[in-house]
Amino acid sequence: MKYMNLLIICSLLFLLTGCSSSSSQDLYTSKVGLLLPHTIDDQGWNSKGYRGMLKVQSSLNMEILMREDTSTYESVSTAVQEFVREDVSLIIGHSHIYADIFMMLKDEYPDIHFVSFNGDVEGDNITSLHFEGYAMGYFAGMLASELSETETIGVIGAFQFQPEVQGFKDGAIFHNPNTTVLVDYVDSWINKDKAITIFHDMKEEESDIFYPAGDGFHIDIIEEVKKEGLHAIGYVGDQLDLGESVILTSTVQEVEDLYEYIAKQYLSGELASGNQYFDFQEGVISLGEFGQEVPEETVQWLTEVVDTYIETSELPNEHTNVSY
Repeated sequence: MKYMNLLIICSLLFLLTGCSSSSSQDLYTSKVGLLLPHTIDDQGWNSKGYRGMLKVQSSLNMEILMREDTSTYESVSTAVQEFVREDVSLIIGHSHIYADIFMMLKDEYPDIHFVSFNGDVEGDNITSLHFEGYAMGYFAGMLASELSETETIGVIGAFQFQPEVQGFKDGAIFHNPNTTVLVDYVDSWINKDKAITIFHDMKEEESDIFYPAGDGFHIDIIEEVKKEGLHAIGYVGDQLDLGESVILTSTVQEVEDLYEYIAKQYLSGELASGNQYFDFQEGVISLGEFGQEVPEETVQWLTEVVDTYIETSELPNEHTNVSY
């Protein structure tokens, strides 16, 4: 009987080991393809997309395939075909430019779920993720108008459709109606030369705080700001490491957390099609750390303003009985 029990135990251990080995071979329950419009070394939007996929790979054991510098219909179509041959079932286009292209491709690939950013989509196998940028720009504008010594601040946008640019202007003027807000657009995410030219033009008009709202040129503008001894508000990621005396705060878009959420939704079969919107309330947009030039009472004030927005979904100009 003792030997029989030992045999049963060994058999169970063998079965458990066999199950474990089989399961380890099937760790990658699904594959996800990532398309980037530019390269991953931009220290901004594209690098955050790449890091988001690494987080998905690490936390969810999904196999990641990636294509950089893919922005035309032809290059996207080719990449999608390659992904399909690799049995990819979820394709994420890390830009608004993919929304229209995916809308043209989605019916050809009904078994693929397409995901893009900040574009209008409709259909059963396509989703567009929208970062609600207006509020983050609004709070950045409030801070800039609070701390500007010249009462002149500048926002350098990439394109006119960016809600954070209008938010920056509105927040600044609401907080201090005497503030002059200079606004100009690069008409590109990556044209660094034009962005720097705009910066110097704004500097000549006595702007002393800048919000470079373009992930392909924001680092270059911050470096120019640093040379001139002025101040900036970081964009996309927390840019405090570029200079604690230069960066006041940053408007942070937590792409990494959003990608993990989307991947979990997809794996559970709960990823909704259509347009989805995310803001401070969903925990994927925030203000970064405050720089050493921001007084503690200002940090406390703005933190309370943001907390109120998270709780009520109302911006300061929508409150009638609160003083800012």
